[in-house]
Amino acid sequence: MTQLRLAVIGAGPAGIYASDILLKAERKFDVSIDLFEQLPAPYGLVRYGVAPDHPRIKGIINALRDVLDRGDIRIFGNVRYGDDITLDDLKSHYNAVIFATGAVRDMNLEIPGVDSEGSFGAADFVNWYDGHPDVPRDWPLDASSVAVIGNGNVALDVSRILAKHADDLLPTEIPDNVYAGLKNSAVTDVHVFGRRGPAQVKFTPLELRELGELNDVDMVLYDEDFDYDEGSKQAIASNKQVMVIDRVLQKWRERETGQASRRLHLHFYAKPLEVVSDDAGHVSAFRYERTRPDGEGGVVGTGEIREVPVGQVYRAIGYFGSPLPGIPFDKRLGIIPNHEGRVLDRKTNEQVHGVYATGWIKRGPIGLIGHTKSDAMETVSHIINDQSSWWSPEHSDDQAIVDLLDERGVKYTDLDGWHNLDAHEVELGRPHERARIKVVPREDMVRISRGE
Repeated sequence: MTQLRLAVIGAGPAGIYASDILLKAERKFDVSIDLFEQLPAPYGLVRYGVAPDHPRIKGIINALRDVLDRGDIRIFGNVRYGDDITLDDLKSHYNAVIFATGAVRDMNLEIPGVDSEGSFGAADFVNWYDGHPDVPRDWPLDASSVAVIGNGNVALDVSRILAKHADDLLPTEIPDNVYAGLKNSAVTDVHVFGRRGPAQVKFTPLELRELGELNDVDMVLYDEDFDYDEGSKQAIASNKQVMVIDRVLQKWRERETGQASRRLHLHFYAKPLEVVSDDAGHVSAFRYERTRPDGEGGVVGTGEIREVPVGQVYRAIGYFGSPLPGIPFDKRLGIIPNHEGRVLDRKTNEQVHGVYATGWIKRGPIGLIGHTKSDAMETVSHIINDQSSWWSPEHSDDQAIVDLLDERGVKYTDLDGWHNLDAHEVELGRPHERARIKVVPREDMVRISRGE
């Protein structure tokens, strides 16, 4: 029977789901899958892109763990595509490759002052509080008033972590260095700015509700943002999610404020104009233009310019993909150009044989887990039907790629290694009655995983 040897680059939900779907699909050939991940641990943004106080994410991790624990997918962690393993290596060991590398950079915000000291991308802050091994251990939380630009779920996550008291995060898997940083935070006021109105936000009701449950944090809203136009009224009446969001916001408007030690301000109809800096080049204020509804679901500027004094700015306007060596890349969209997961040559627009994409690097950073699964199904269906365009690898045995990594001195981690690290983190949390405490340094993750 024909054998398909498949490499998958990226062990987040997109890569794991694609692997699982292919193994379960009806086909006329045998499949062996090797999953490569640049970090020593799997799960991608589920481990390193979701705030630690989201317990529901554990359900997703359990589902991903069940797939890997079946043992029919080999995983090689701590292996960097482009450095430890190249496209030529993949062609000589596999019939095809799926890139599932996601989108982990911040989208650019083209306004003056955005590069000032104290102006950050949300992705960098998320990586810090999630204990990503490749970012600095410390974060400068030395400003009392900060701005968060964006009205999506990441903006709310960032705002919640900034406003939340560190002790309220102790039941989670927050790393020790992050707890220490948040414990000493000077933040008292978090200002969240969205370009459109309350009826046009991108976050979900669940994310919004969590803000209102923060201990010792006042929710501050402004009456001028709730003079709804007909378009907003119609959106509230016709869309259940928008209706729930409006209901939550209206309840917050009725709350008494002034007793809490911290405040979270929601500003709508605010178009970013400039990150203002002082003579030393450090953030001193956020300047925006007040907008109003245009009657068609969008907004137009009013010409009214406002400024809020802040010491830091976090831009949370979306994630963006990164280019991969030897693989076509669309710099404008931040994705691998493709048609239904088949990667396309940028010049000829023809299919690049043997190369596929799935997840955010395929479609951009939109959609939730359900989209990721349907995305993977589409890509996998093409791999199954593209047998005539698979590569013909020089090395077809399972040991060959292991020998290559060993020869290059790559300290890769495997599934048993992840079990070692997982058990170690759980054990670290046990004396403190916590679910786990994440190990942060990469070298420690590798050492524990490899039993060294």
